[in-house]
Amino acid sequence: AYSVLLTVYKNDNPEYLRLSIESMLNQTIPSNDIVVVKDGPVPDTIQAVLDDLSMKNSNIRQLQLEKNVGLGLALNEGLKVCKNELIARMDADDISLPERCEKQLAMFEADPELDIVGCQVIEFDGSPDNVVGKRRVPLDNESIHKYCRRRDPFNHPSVMYRKSKVMLYGPYGDYRKNQDSDLWVKLLSKGCKCANSPEYLLMFRFDENTYKKRKSWTHTKSLIEIRRNAWKIGFSSFSDFMFVACAQMCIFILPEAFQKFIYRKLLRK
Repeated sequence: AYSVLLTVYKNDNPEYLRLSIESMLNQTIPSNDIVVVKDGPVPDTIQAVLDDLSMKNSNIRQLQLEKNVGLGLALNEGLKVCKNELIARMDADDISLPERCEKQLAMFEADPELDIVGCQVIEFDGSPDNVVGKRRVPLDNESIHKYCRRRDPFNHPSVMYRKSKVMLYGPYGDYRKNQDSDLWVKLLSKGCKCANSPEYLLMFRFDENTYKKRKSWTHTKSLIEIRRNAWKIGFSSFSDFMFVACAQMCIFILPEAFQKFIYRKLLRK
């Protein structure tokens, strides 16, 4: 058994949210516990989608937070109420392929020492058949640990992880952006064992908005701060930190066209 954890806030798209939750309801091995954290008040359009899906599936639970606290802190509240040790993360605008959770559960079964299992993702814009890229991440524990010194070794909404380890070594920090980067450094610096499935099991929405978010000062500042902490605790080297800091500043300063070129030509398939 596994739980599903996602958050939703007022600016999320209700139709994207429906597709996201339905993709988890349509898993070949369905979850018996789907926790949707409402990060602050949400509009009627979002509430209508949640109520409609909750009526059709009694495993959906809604957790209402009084005010918007940001993704990381909202996920921490959700983590507390998840019933199962294994938790599949999901985002309110992405789509899991039907066999995602079955394949991740099989990996945990094959190696009970695993703490985090991710997968490869297909990036799309607008409609799922409009594929704009693919993001490949390393597969084995050693490669993941090495990769994490400079880049995120997992796609956040694609992971399944152990609640006990996230609560023990995490949880998510109080960052408005890049909460996952912070969590991976925390977990991996404590020796958590990881793997990524070689298969593409998640469709990740990557549109104009994604570029804008990644070019913001909030994003840039938090990532540099997280990477500085990683160096300070001895997880990565000073040159790793400088590499990330310089790369992020370039993305922040240079025009969006250059940023798109970097993402499409250098960081993606």
